[in-house]
Amino acid sequence: MKTDIKTADKLYFKIGDVAKLASVNSSVIRFWETEFPGIAPIRTQSGQRLYTKKKVEKILAIKDLLYNKMFTIAGAKKYLKNINSTKLPEHFETVIKQVKAELYTIKEMLE
Repeated sequence: MKTDIKTADKLYFKIGDVAKLASVNSSVIRFWETEFPGIAPIRTQSGQRLYTKKKVEKILAIKDLLYNKMFTIAGAKKYLKNINSTKLPEHFETVIKQVKAELYTIKEMLE
């Protein structure tokens, strides 16, 4: 039974845990680290790889692109780069949420 990354209570995941979640060998994840620098893990003093939830989510997204959507590695890199460049800064997202809330309030007042 796979653990859902969003509900897992761990702060960090070892490479074996990530490999199980992604249903790939650890060697595949180590290879992806060389191709996708954004998933580079934190290293302990003993060299153990530790991945944050955010990095595990990126690894799962990479797996989906490569295995399910049949992207090449170059295509997956380009896709992820485009996705990351189109995200709004966090400040803008906060402002947008505030504006939506105000508009909802105005709508309620008009009804």
